[in-house]
Amino acid sequence: MTHTQSSGPERHPFARDAHASGDWPLGFVAHTGHAGLRAGGGEDISLVVCRRPATSAAMFTRSLFAGPAVRLSRAHAAGGALRAVVTVAQNANVATGAAGEANAAEVVRRAAGLAGVAPGEVLLGATGVIGRPLPMAEVRAHFDRTGQGGGDPFGASPAEVARAMMTTDTRPKTAYRRVGGARLVGVAKGVGMLEPNMATMLAYVFTDAELGAAELDTALRVAVDGSFHCLSVDGDTSTSDTVAVLASGAAGPVDPGEFGAALADLCLDLTRQLASDGEGATRLLTVTVEGAADRAQARRVAKGVLNSPLVKTAVHGADPNWGRVLMALGKNPEETGVDPGRVTVRFGDVEVYPREPDPGTRERLRSAMTGPETRIGVVLGAGEARATVYGCDLSARYVHVNSAYTS
Repeated sequence: MTHTQSSGPERHPFARDAHASGDWPLGFVAHTGHAGLRAGGGEDISLVVCRRPATSAAMFTRSLFAGPAVRLSRAHAAGGALRAVVTVAQNANVATGAAGEANAAEVVRRAAGLAGVAPGEVLLGATGVIGRPLPMAEVRAHFDRTGQGGGDPFGASPAEVARAMMTTDTRPKTAYRRVGGARLVGVAKGVGMLEPNMATMLAYVFTDAELGAAELDTALRVAVDGSFHCLSVDGDTSTSDTVAVLASGAAGPVDPGEFGAALADLCLDLTRQLASDGEGATRLLTVTVEGAADRAQARRVAKGVLNSPLVKTAVHGADPNWGRVLMALGKNPEETGVDPGRVTVRFGDVEVYPREPDPGTRERLRSAMTGPETRIGVVLGAGEARATVYGCDLSARYVHVNSAYTS
């Protein structure tokens, strides 16, 4: 398990941005279009296809109300041979009964037909409002038009796919890495209802590296544990979380360890992008807990600080109110092994507890609170483990976005 860093994702020589032009890895093509889901028009459906046999791995939400897209995709992903990912935006198709199940299956069948793959090789992602049926007349019309339009409909870029996936996101999220002669391209969306397991997000990674499904699964689980499982905007878990990696093998074999490190670095990059674009966010918030008894405790305590509305509003106001951090550290009496006398707290690199900053460091403290990223560090003094979690401040804009979401 690679520990995360409070100062941001570490860059490795094998993991530099791969392609300034944003091309797909070898073997992959993509389509985006409008299928009647996004009010006012705009692309709202995407389909990424591997035009050769592929290996894959995927992870999904643990929500008790997981939607038809998740349940269907779990079954398809079990074979480790996914070749396509279709995503519908603005509509989660959750809590829509038997009709929702049938609609999800139909979207998969139609996407498979357009992609030229078997339905069982398709992963479906759905994101947006819960409880509304898909507008299937418009969705069917889109697939019919696309399939009968002549020419090759697969010319969309990763950035265009990421944009078509957006709901309340303000910008598309993409990331590019290279390992050996292979490339990795990641796209993601999600800015609210963000909390493991997984977070409220869809994230897909496509690579032309040659790896077995078991190797992909191992690499994905390690990468997610240090990235998407450390992400939270508001403490609410989505019904639709999905993360998957598909490998075409077209670039040949790579070292599994190097691939795993590159995948982890890419996922952490996407995690920071998601947290930075949290609904209403004005700055990225990272909380690092060190000196914990084990990693589970470190992440649990860090999440307690990250998810505190009082801490998040203090960060929004650039107020170094370290008393709120202590409150968040102490509010769970079942958190054994934490001795208040051994705890230290810092904002940026300025210690604020137990030693308040002297006048000479106050400018550094102000800088730590007003930049694009606020870093809070805690040392528990209970062991050697550490973890970093990623989120954002809490602003009035978050309330505005979510109070009017379905209006």
